[in-house]
Amino acid sequence: MSSEDRGRVLLVRHAEAGDRERWTGDDRVRPLTRRGWHQAEALSEQLRDAPLTRVLSSPYVRCVQTVEPLAAAHGLTVEPTADLAEGAGHRPVMRLLGEVGDAALCTHGDVLQDVLEWLDRRGVVLDGGMAKGSTWVLDTVHGEVVSARYLPPPA
Repeated sequence: MSSEDRGRVLLVRHAEAGDRERWTGDDRVRPLTRRGWHQAEALSEQLRDAPLTRVLSSPYVRCVQTVEPLAAAHGLTVEPTADLAEGAGHRPVMRLLGEVGDAALCTHGDVLQDVLEWLDRRGVVLDGGMAKGSTWVLDTVHGEVVSARYLPPPA
């Protein structure tokens, strides 16, 4: 099996962004809090050795901001995609896994939960959580997840 058949995808839940109920504007532009920015910087440090070729994100501001430091540290730019937006479900994420190779994908709690439930139903061993700013390391072969490892938020 060639290395082109294998991939490692870092599935990131966006960092702290404040209380949704207290935000009065369009939720798509709700930014990270001070703590969220600290988490984003620490995430970049935690994942500094990951061999990333792309960084994709939900177009929501809090997701883009979460992976901006990571993308910059790898000399990449964040690629917004609706496939990772709230409500997108697991199907677009699973399709991306077969297309992106070694990449980081930043999404929302509802999408992450849907992906983890889908993987669980297929027998992928999952031992971890869904904290904001956390990462799931998904190893893939031909776009299929063969293992998953949880990294708690670094800050």
